[in-house]
Amino acid sequence: MEGGFIVGYFRVISSAVLILNLCIIGVVYYIWWKPKKLEKYLRRAGIEGSSYKLMYGDMVEIKKLTAEAWSKPMPLNHSIAPRVNPFWYQMVQKYGKISLSWHERSPQLLVADPGLVKSIFTERDGHFRKPPLNPLVDLLTLGLSTLEGDQWAKRRKLITPAFHLEKIQGMVPAFLTSCCNLVERWNKVSVDSEGKFELDIAPEMQNLSSDVIARAAFGISFEEAKTIFELQKEQAVLVLEAFLSLYFPGLRFLPTKKNRRRYEIDRKIRTTLKEMILSKETKAKNGNPDDDLLSLLIQYQKQSDNEMTIDDIIEECKLFYFAGQETTATWLTWTMIVLCMHPNWQEKAREEVIQVFGKRTPDVKALNQLKIVSMILQEVLRLYTPVPTQSRYTLKKTQLGDMEIPAGVKLILPLMLLHHDPEYWGEDVKEFKPERFSGGVSKAAKDDQVAFFPFGWGPRFCLGQNFAMVEAKLALSMILQNFLFELSPSYTHAPHTVITLQPQHGAPLILHRI
Repeated sequence: MEGGFIVGYFRVISSAVLILNLCIIGVVYYIWWKPKKLEKYLRRAGIEGSSYKLMYGDMVEIKKLTAEAWSKPMPLNHSIAPRVNPFWYQMVQKYGKISLSWHERSPQLLVADPGLVKSIFTERDGHFRKPPLNPLVDLLTLGLSTLEGDQWAKRRKLITPAFHLEKIQGMVPAFLTSCCNLVERWNKVSVDSEGKFELDIAPEMQNLSSDVIARAAFGISFEEAKTIFELQKEQAVLVLEAFLSLYFPGLRFLPTKKNRRRYEIDRKIRTTLKEMILSKETKAKNGNPDDDLLSLLIQYQKQSDNEMTIDDIIEECKLFYFAGQETTATWLTWTMIVLCMHPNWQEKAREEVIQVFGKRTPDVKALNQLKIVSMILQEVLRLYTPVPTQSRYTLKKTQLGDMEIPAGVKLILPLMLLHHDPEYWGEDVKEFKPERFSGGVSKAAKDDQVAFFPFGWGPRFCLGQNFAMVEAKLALSMILQNFLFELSPSYTHAPHTVITLQPQHGAPLILHRI
């Protein structure tokens, strides 16, 4: 009996040792052998770059370079790429336009070649997907931009009609109400003895764009939607922090202070939006439907045989806020800053607006006559790309140009670097030259190359492109009609990213009423 006990004891020990060894082998495979195998594969393909570092990859170096770049302002010029994307900028300088780096244990391939970027954007076989993210990042939005495959195709087809130009033109009264309120508010600001006043226009543009989104997307004012915007803005900061941090499976379930706040914000936003949706459904049932984007979505959802749920609509509403509010606000902010740096172009744009509209409220039918304003807005998009970097992920072994890329590789598409590359834009690439776009977007780069991707490209181009352009033209036109503006002596030139490109220390301007 004692011998049987000893045999059983050694069997248990042997099993435990076996399980422990298997766990160790699994961990070694996961954190070392698999990354090194992928690195070796990519090196054989002729791709240079950084070597894999245990667990963290290049995250420490990225944080260090970013902290250094953002610790001090830069000269008042448009050579902003080294400050905004210091790690990617250095990778191109050191290893070329195709280079290898590491995010934790995963390889990243920097693709700074516009031809390859275009092929990635236009690929239709599903080989290039949005990369899998830290689940905490998904709390910001799980709308259309995060979907893939048939689910994406069905959702895209369902909501595209809401963004047709005729629908957006129907929202112009909401746009104009927001712009008129902005001008009226600025006209009430106290002036000094010279008739001037100072404003930080970064939050002003945030409020304007928020009001536009609130009225056009939700059919309410900014004040009524303020809670959602403030919560979503706080969530964006927490999401960026999660994205830049090392993530282990299950970490999102730990009841840390920040995790609790992330989920609390998500619950509050969902509750508010659900109440809004139920209210609009009731109005529609009573034969009095609204014509805002949310009401259109609810209408299309009812026609979709439940392919789109209330939760799906909530996620699209969250995406409206982030994609529609943040990007347009930063676009307008940088446009005003750049026009302060180039007062001759500010005056040219004002003359055009006065010629087309006089002092009357702009109308959407005449917006196409604003050629100079359009060229300025496009050139600002090139120099100050609102979303400086996009990414994709190889779902399976995939051909990219003459390279075979294995599954599981994240592709970094550094749009800002492409927009600042002299090979595609000429030696004057760092200069503000709106005339580049005089022949349209397709002829702006050298030799008519496609090297301009502020709204993406191909089947997944940004649905809100027309919405953003109409809003930007109307807002800029009304500002130019009513105000001259120049940089405040306190302005500090320091572009940086908090998901979108923003002025790190605000954008104080001096305004003169006309």
